[in-house]
Amino acid sequence: MFAEAIKRIERQYEIRRNQADAAFLSEKKAIYESTPRLSEIDKEITKLGIQTAKLSIRPSSVENQKEIENLQSKIISLKNVKEDILKELNVNLVPKYSCHKCNDTGYVINDGLSEMCSCMRQELLNEAYNKSNMHSLKTETFANLDLNLFSDIPNPTKYKSDISPRENVKKILNISEDFIKNFDNPKQKNLLFTGSTGIGKTYISSCIANEIIKSGYNVLYQTSPLLLDNIFNYKYSNNKFNASSSNDLYNSLFNVNLLIIDDLGTENLTAAKFSEIFTILNARLITPNTKTIISTNFSLEELSKMYDSRILSRLIGHFNICRFFGEDIRMKQ
Repeated sequence: MFAEAIKRIERQYEIRRNQADAAFLSEKKAIYESTPRLSEIDKEITKLGIQTAKLSIRPSSVENQKEIENLQSKIISLKNVKEDILKELNVNLVPKYSCHKCNDTGYVINDGLSEMCSCMRQELLNEAYNKSNMHSLKTETFANLDLNLFSDIPNPTKYKSDISPRENVKKILNISEDFIKNFDNPKQKNLLFTGSTGIGKTYISSCIANEIIKSGYNVLYQTSPLLLDNIFNYKYSNNKFNASSSNDLYNSLFNVNLLIIDDLGTENLTAAKFSEIFTILNARLITPNTKTIISTNFSLEELSKMYDSRILSRLIGHFNICRFFGEDIRMKQ
């Protein structure tokens, strides 16, 4: 998967891990220098470990076993003393790796086999496809969402709703939080965000992506036009390099945990593209552990005039439809 980028990403992981290890050794040295008892305990544990190993290769006997158990008890006691000292110092003396699953190696062992960690898969997706779409992922979080940007004044005539834009966004946030919480529940519906530009659809999509990635899932973010261009590159390009890259993307469209399709309806519509959109939506609805978020500037009524009933029936039947309304918050910012 993404063979052109794997070596580069692996090198980045190696650098990241080496930096974490170096920082750990530096921290450990400083703590041991200020608390010599820790070093003494380590030496005692090592000495007792060697004695235990020597006894374990001797012929088995009751007396020998008792001596081994006595040494092991002393080791446990010393480890407890060490732990108490570190607690008093308020220190967790372990390397600070960015991923606790793979310890910044990029790989984990699953059923005795080495496989790519979800964090590295996400790095590859980000580098190959998400970079231009998810560049603000670290800052676009629920914690940074300012609800004061949304008006708290209802305007039924303008927005065709009895609630204010702020209350509406709060409702959508509750739906989004439920989506995240129940992401691996097969009964959890996908999300369709509709509404004009600049009223929070892409931002909240990024907030959800952030939380999903933190939970160890992978996210692929594509605009609808770019997504379809990549599919057609995969199917019809004579350029082997581009075809290989598009092949990776094409497979991910069906298998990635969360696919975010932005700007649905802005693609240059053809019968072939209708078919591709339907294939993606239909396949993901029956593929385990996958969810989809679609955002569009068009209303459901407008979409019904663009796409045939097969696509609309899946959007209506399998997606929670969230209508955004209000003033362009980017202008307020």
